[in-house]
Amino acid sequence: MKYVIVGVGVAGIEAAKEVRKRDADGDILMISADAQIHSRCMLHKFIAGERDEKGLDFTELDFFEKYRIHWKSGVRVKGVCPEEKEIILDDGGRVGYDKLLLANGADSFIPPVGDLRKASNVYGLRNLSDAQAIVKEAEDAKEVLVIGSGLVGLDAAYGLLERGKKLTIVEMVDQILPVQLDAHGAAAYQELFEKAGVRFVLGRRASEAVCEADGKIHKVKLDNGEELACDLLIVAAGVRPAIGCLEGSGVACERGITVDSHMRTTCQDIYAAGDITGRSGIWPNAADQGRIAGRNMCGVEAEYTDIYAMKNTINFFGLVTLCVGRIRPEEGDDIRIKEDRTQYKRVILKDGKVEGVLLQGDIAHAGTWQYLIKNQIDVSGIGKDIFDVSYADFYFTGEKGEYVWA
Repeated sequence: MKYVIVGVGVAGIEAAKEVRKRDADGDILMISADAQIHSRCMLHKFIAGERDEKGLDFTELDFFEKYRIHWKSGVRVKGVCPEEKEIILDDGGRVGYDKLLLANGADSFIPPVGDLRKASNVYGLRNLSDAQAIVKEAEDAKEVLVIGSGLVGLDAAYGLLERGKKLTIVEMVDQILPVQLDAHGAAAYQELFEKAGVRFVLGRRASEAVCEADGKIHKVKLDNGEELACDLLIVAAGVRPAIGCLEGSGVACERGITVDSHMRTTCQDIYAAGDITGRSGIWPNAADQGRIAGRNMCGVEAEYTDIYAMKNTINFFGLVTLCVGRIRPEEGDDIRIKEDRTQYKRVILKDGKVEGVLLQGDIAHAGTWQYLIKNQIDVSGIGKDIFDVSYADFYFTGEKGEYVWA
């Protein structure tokens, strides 16, 4: 059996490990545009100078030798041919497969604003090559403009603060970390970044950016007419699944590749996992999807069911926040809040079930919250403060097939 895995991010790596575990003799080939394995979550540490390229590798020592995996690096998939069971590479090569996993992630999205897409000093932050380019450009840059205040934008800013750069962050909504946090939790991080010298411009968007004679953008005009000077621009305006290679392939795509609960695409023997599916793009979910795909590629039935426990951990300036499940309130939600000088906690309940929790400062008992959300346990009859709930409060009964309060 020949297994081909496109992408050496966590989804691809975990899939490869699962395949080798279940097929000792199968031929495993991994293909990637990346020339080096790296954790995208740690790119800010490379920018800050806290880790070198080798320090970003999250695999075991001699990973490819240990698992007997062939790795073809530095090439991209140009096309997929399900009928021929082949993929076409941008170096002109064609590779056949029995089982194919597409785990080649997503690409940074640079919005079509002025000359952002053609200027030589504008970067996304998605891959090690991006981080390397940012570090090189930052050597001579004095003023850095970051467009977008999500995790990627703040990661980039956090790393460049270590290099003593003057930073301005523009965000089109009225709070930072709009996808991950509520306004209260976000304000705590904004205050810390501002104390470190970062300026935030909220509720504004870039409207004009023109390349000058050197091919670089040195100022960006906002939608209110304000102009911001810059030598280096980092655009953190989201990502797009890397599905360009699937045009004409017959593999169904919407926001990303369409997959079922077994991580199967609409074409036989082709699977997908991680960011390319357009599902939750966080590390634990991508790893789980890769493992599920790997098992199914080997004929072992497994389903990806972790649709509730989306989890993000944020840590800037020593302030830790954990978000599990849904963060945005909806009509009919029951919102519970607990706050003191050392912590901020907010729980979203709907129809007696926990759908989301935000823990800031004190993230103890995070496993309990994830357990409640994932298993959709009704907590309406617990008879105690929701913030005092622990594993000891419930158990699973085989007779009823449900979780019961102790």
